[in-house]
Amino acid sequence: MESAEPTPVTDENDRDVALMKRVGAGDEDAFRQLIERHQNAVIGTVSKMLGNTTDSEDIAQQVFLRIWKSAKRYKPSAKFTTYLYTITRNLVFNETRRRSRKKEVSSEDRAENSHAQIEDTPDRRPDSELLQAELQLAVDEAIASLPENQRMAVILRRYEQLAYEEIADVLDTSVSSVKSLLFRARTTLRESLERYLDQ
Repeated sequence: MESAEPTPVTDENDRDVALMKRVGAGDEDAFRQLIERHQNAVIGTVSKMLGNTTDSEDIAQQVFLRIWKSAKRYKPSAKFTTYLYTITRNLVFNETRRRSRKKEVSSEDRAENSHAQIEDTPDRRPDSELLQAELQLAVDEAIASLPENQRMAVILRRYEQLAYEEIADVLDTSVSSVKSLLFRARTTLRESLERYLDQ
């Protein structure tokens, strides 16, 4: 009789928790492994939240620096990814507020930069590639225009495939509130992208 294997999610979380224990003891190799396992997801989440990639790596570094500094105090009361995305959320929300005070980034700047990239390659199947790039730009801008809690919920659900419960922990709210955030976000996105959806 074959023994039942544990679920991959548990295996992955157990591995992260074991690495964090080693990081807490000052193990730099364990820290490097933790970064390798999660840096792409953190950078992706940050860049989607902020609407550009310029500062994403810097903020991701800050996320992992905080993990290194707090590793001795880490208690695995929730999944490691919940802890990771909570730190990410805090830093991203701080950056969003800093930017809104300084008005550093505008959607017009992002649109101009993206259109410049599209128009640089008119000889490569322009119809399908241009439409795809235009749609991706529209999706990115629609997500970027959402209120930050809705945007974070959409990114964690759609791109990182987090469960409602984990998103609720990251956002420090209830599962029903997460579902409500996602419903409102999807309604707004559907309205923003209506002209693409009708094609």
